[in-house]
Amino acid sequence: ELRDLASKHPNLVLVKLDVANPSAITNAVKIVEGKLNGMGLNLLINNAGIYTPTASLETADAEEMIRTYKTNAVGPMLMAQAFLPLLKKAARESTEKGLSCSKAAVINISTIMGSIEKTPESFFKPVISYRCSKAALNMLTKCQALTYGEAGILCVALHPGWVKTDMGSQEADLTVDTSVRGLLSVLPNLSEKHSGTLLNWEGKAIPW
Repeated sequence: ELRDLASKHPNLVLVKLDVANPSAITNAVKIVEGKLNGMGLNLLINNAGIYTPTASLETADAEEMIRTYKTNAVGPMLMAQAFLPLLKKAARESTEKGLSCSKAAVINISTIMGSIEKTPESFFKPVISYRCSKAALNMLTKCQALTYGEAGILCVALHPGWVKTDMGSQEADLTVDTSVRGLLSVLPNLSEKHSGTLLNWEGKAIPW
């Protein structure tokens, strides 16, 4: 489907990437830098994530936890590190004031399941490795906001909702279209006041 989309839109470039593989990230940065042709990168969205529906406190083991963290928490950290020079370049050369996605931003796709306060509401699905890795991603986002914000880069975590995808399954609440349209309406409205926060697809704050 992506290849089909790219064939119809010449401004869409597909780049091979595995966020759990540092060398793949380095190669992706080189390709993106070449495509930008001297310009900076305005927006990095870390969307990759893995989810094991059967991972309970009884069944999750060290290998499962580490595998999930590697993609869901370590991956976004390495991605931001690798693309930081291009994000900083965009921020430096922007005429925009404050922080925004049109200047320079890192958006980490997180989940309400990473909210410690909200856990009792959804614990009918324990998914321990996923929850813990996303709580780590939320902390990463806060740390990135405090660090990269000084360079003019906005850092926000977004919860897309429970979406009808391969991961979310068909029992989920939202269609892909509803979730994506919501996220696209939130992105242009993000500013420094949202830096280091977790918001849902409607722009509403979710407690840590």
